[in-house]
This record gives sequence, C-alpha cells and structure tokens, in this order.
Amino acid sequence: MKVTVIGGGTMGNGIAHVFAQNGHQVDLVDVKQEFLDRAMGTIEKNLGRQVKKEAITQEEATATLGRLNPTTDLNAAADSDLVIEAVFESYEVKRDIFSKLDGICKPGAVLASNTSSISLTKIAACTKRPQDVIGMHFMNPVPVMKLVEVICGQATGPDTLAKVTRWSQDLGKVPVTVQDYPGFISNRVLMPMINEAVYCLMEGVADREAIDTVMKLGMAHPMGPLTLADFIGLDVCLDIMEVLHEGFGDGKYRPCPLLRRMVDAGHLGRKSGKGFYDYA
Repeated sequence: MKVTVIGGGTMGNGIAHVFAQNGHQVDLVDVKQEFLDRAMGTIEKNLGRQVKKEAITQEEATATLGRLNPTTDLNAAADSDLVIEAVFESYEVKRDIFSKLDGICKPGAVLASNTSSISLTKIAACTKRPQDVIGMHFMNPVPVMKLVEVICGQATGPDTLAKVTRWSQDLGKVPVTVQDYPGFISNRVLMPMINEAVYCLMEGVADREAIDTVMKLGMAHPMGPLTLADFIGLDVCLDIMEVLHEGFGDGKYRPCPLLRRMVDAGHLGRKSGKGFYDYA
C-alpha cells in the first residue's frame, strides 16, 4: 500500500516510521527540506533504539528507511491509497491541505487526519469526498503506543471505516471507533483532568510534585498530569481545552488562567525547556 504522511513533526515522523516499518512505501511531506531532514534523523535515531533493544534487526531498520521518501511536493500524494495529515492543530491549515488533496488524490483514496480535537465533519466539508475522510488519532510516541482513535465524521462511509480499522490492526495497533464530538474520547477525558490539576496548582491546594505523586501512586498513572502536560505541550493543552469549551459551551471546560498565562509566557513544557518543570 502507498501511504503519504503530511507533516514531519513528532506525530508525523512517528506515523511514517510505523507504516514504513510494516512494509509500506511512504512519502513524508513537509514544507521545508530542513524539517524533512530533522524528521528523517528522528526516525533513524528511533530505529536505532529499536535495534539496540533487539526489537528489530539492523537489516529491518535499513529496509524501513529505504521505504521512506521525504519530499516537499504535496503532489506525491496523487497515487497514494491513504493520506494522513499530521500538521499542527489549526483548522485553517488543515482546510487548506484537504482542499488541495481533494484535487490531487485519486478517487477512493482515504484522506485521514491525525487531529486530536478538530471536527472531522468540518474538515471533510472542505472536500467533495466527505465519505472518504476520517480521523486516525495516533498516540505519542507512535511507535510505542497501541491505540488509534478512529473518528467518524458525519459523512464518513462504512467502507472507509472498515479500511482504516483493518490497516490500523495490520500495524499492530488497537483501533477504537468514536464519533465526531469535541475532544473525541481521549482528550475529552484527559484534558479536563490536566486542566483541573493546573487549577489545583494555581489555587495552592498542593505543589506540583504532590499533585503528580497523588495521580501516579493513587491512580496508577505512569506520569502525573503536570508532567504529562509538559510532555504534550502546554499550548496544545490550551488549544484542546478551548475547542472543548467552544464546542460544548460548558463552563467546566474553561481553560485554567494559569495554563493560559504560562502559554502567553512561552513556557510550553519540554519543547521550550520550561513548563511546570524545568528541562535544562
């Protein structure tokens, strides 16, 4: 199967990695060569880790890299069976990409988005083929995490759902079908928990370590909510909370003022070197 992944960031390079490792030819598209170079370097590094852990052989790692074609040309998607958009969470950017894909891709190609919160119905409406548009929300890090949240828009066809379910299973993932409502399942449950943890910190209920420790030891979470927010990116958390707040019109989804203030200060978590914790 021919696959195109649009966006070479954390999620995009992970998605490309997994498809290539499972035998698919993958075009990895981004707007600048430097972004593609960085993405390919990340994939090579992650494959090296797998080799070191003896999860794959060096020959398999080399073959995986050989199936990847980094390119700045979106027209590479013309002969793909599956196209996955994995750019940042902006409806305007996604609208532009899907409008272009509608004119580029062959009839019957599945157009998927890795969006974590934006409406698939709204994205699909940018095309003349909404029956072929679906959500494939992978979890980070993609090569490790098993879940794929498969999101059906209002017009997503049953054949599209069946294909994506099968393809996800062929990757060794566990697809879970959800309907197109704000935040889907993962972020509708996760983000309010993170937001409430930030409220607890803002209100002085406890310090950051105490909040994280309660959730790790009391609820058996692998990492505390503030550490997880830093890992995800505080700007991403804020964006998703705003989608939930706008989509449901319910005050329980109001982003914590401290979360907003930290984003305004550029304290975005691991990627900026500072969030609820420092990453020197």
